[in-house]
Amino acid sequence: MTRRLVAATANAHKLAEIQALLDHLDVEVVAMQALGVPSPPEDAETFEGNALIKARACHAATGLPAIADDSGLEVDALGGEPGVRSARYAGEQGDDAANNAKLVAALRDVPPPRRTARFVSAVAFVAADGTEHVVRGTMEGHVVDRPRGGNGFGYDPYFVGDDGDGRTNAELSPEEKNARSHRGAAFRAIVPALAQAFADA
Repeated sequence: MTRRLVAATANAHKLAEIQALLDHLDVEVVAMQALGVPSPPEDAETFEGNALIKARACHAATGLPAIADDSGLEVDALGGEPGVRSARYAGEQGDDAANNAKLVAALRDVPPPRRTARFVSAVAFVAADGTEHVVRGTMEGHVVDRPRGGNGFGYDPYFVGDDGDGRTNAELSPEEKNARSHRGAAFRAIVPALAQAFADA
């Protein structure tokens, strides 16, 4: 019997990353839209809170185990913005070009040494029996003023990780990004809970 896991995301890029990160598990990852689950309002003030909202909604609607990621960029010079509102920083949900334009404008007078930032990812997993697990992963780095690279999505062309070689996230291959990223760290941290839950099913 195929084991199924509902991924609570409407973002095709994020779904692809989730599938790649969980590829080693014998689990079929199904997008919430494929099962007719609408996206719930993400109105929590933390990444963890929003991830739980989405995972709980998918579990409640389908009865299946559900996983959700809520992630974003925190820029120190901007007091942590855009934070939990990263996807809708410029207004419309998921408009990467507008969000990046607003970010660059906000940092126009901030010198490079003060452009420290981090990507944050909170991953929530709700098992078939309703047991909940939440973990967090981060990727420290800084924001540059010109985009580089054609991979990734969101703020990736403007973010350079501290543990890399000076390339932006958008200049990394998907495999390199998953090995270094906030989302990769969070999903690696949640895997033991998933493995245990499916072993017990």
